[in-house]
Amino acid sequence: MASLVVFDSTYGNTEIVARAISQALAAHGPVRTLRVNQVESGHLDGVTLVVVGSPTHAFRPSPGTQAWLANLPAGRLEGVRVAAFDTRVDIGGKPLPSVMARWFGFAAPAIEKRLLRLGGNLAGPAEGFVVATKLGPLQDGETDRARAWARTLPRS
Repeated sequence: MASLVVFDSTYGNTEIVARAISQALAAHGPVRTLRVNQVESGHLDGVTLVVVGSPTHAFRPSPGTQAWLANLPAGRLEGVRVAAFDTRVDIGGKPLPSVMARWFGFAAPAIEKRLLRLGGNLAGPAEGFVVATKLGPLQDGETDRARAWARTLPRS
């Protein structure tokens, strides 16, 4: 199984999660890990799993992630297994952010929806990984949780 992990990262937290995911996927075959601005069309050739991650910006994927996904041609992920993740600030119990998150969501579900529209087959449900504050760091245990989530993707 050849995998491609594509990510955007503002403060480094999403990159840490992406590399943890790549580490777990490496047990199943070659993995390439690239920032969205490094991905070229040929990087998708021969890949059987694509995992895309982004920090959540205003309840959506980062502008770079959105642009990359928008520029992929229709059907480009036909027959490819796909999964999405994001990093998000812990909004635990804060009334306004909780309501906003329920209304507008996070980045991962939006990424997943786009990957499916591009022809991808869902390898596993979208997942969010929590940062303590906007700048980070990741909450304790999130990289372990990312590796555990990634290990489920080849089996789904």
